[in-house]
Amino acid sequence: MFAELNRITEKPDLYCCYTAEALWNDSHISKQMLKNHLDPSLELASRKFDFIDASVDFMQKRFALGIGKSVIDFGCGPGLYTARLARLGCKVRGLDFSSNSIHHASTEAVKLGLDIEYLQMNYLDYQARDIFDLVTMIYCDYCVLNDDQRKMLLKIMKDSMKDNGYIFMDVCSDQMYKNIQEDTTFEAVEKDGFWSARRHYVFKSTFKYEMNRVTLDKYTVFEKDRNINIFNWLKHFTMEELSREFEGSGLEILEVHSDVKGTPFSSESDIIAMVLRKK
Repeated sequence: MFAELNRITEKPDLYCCYTAEALWNDSHISKQMLKNHLDPSLELASRKFDFIDASVDFMQKRFALGIGKSVIDFGCGPGLYTARLARLGCKVRGLDFSSNSIHHASTEAVKLGLDIEYLQMNYLDYQARDIFDLVTMIYCDYCVLNDDQRKMLLKIMKDSMKDNGYIFMDVCSDQMYKNIQEDTTFEAVEKDGFWSARRHYVFKSTFKYEMNRVTLDKYTVFEKDRNINIFNWLKHFTMEELSREFEGSGLEILEVHSDVKGTPFSSESDIIAMVLRKK
């Protein structure tokens, strides 16, 4: 038991493991993820609906969205943004890894009579075949990727935008990183928990990687007949890092905000939202 506890709480090597498939496509966990996405009172998987409405309102005004404009959303989830953008008259495409999320988004689009193209796939495998006025990636999806993956994604996003188009995205800030503490917690759940419908035990360990400004929330879930390990990596950025990273991919930062609602930027913000364009 002591050796097992040591294993659970031992700090892993940076980016040693990715568990997106277990998180997004496990038969139980993926349903809980979708439930959290669609709960307007929670901000566990997506932001609250009034925030999303305000974000889309900002995007409509900033990028003159409407009939004749096109948008592609990387990591679209259950279509909370894509549906709103389609209602403005935009041509919309959404990409997401989760089959449950894409199924929900597609079903809602049909129900509402919205012409949205949804593709279930890892957006790192997407090959740009059309170009769009606006490319979006919202709720800090960019931060879950390692250095090579981010470089790959920026090329894909750049290839997906018109020469006079924009990328609109948000990331976790260095300020957020400073406020995170390393610790380990334990929980016993009788049934119907987030990770399992059966009785289970959950260890959560948070680690910080100072040289890279990366955090890891590592979940170890014990059921009677199986164990689950979930690794949630999150990269946090300074403005200097972002400028270098985008410049290396032929992009430049045009504007900076504290969120995707267009709130004026503050160095104390946990979030950095940016408008990017081709150099």
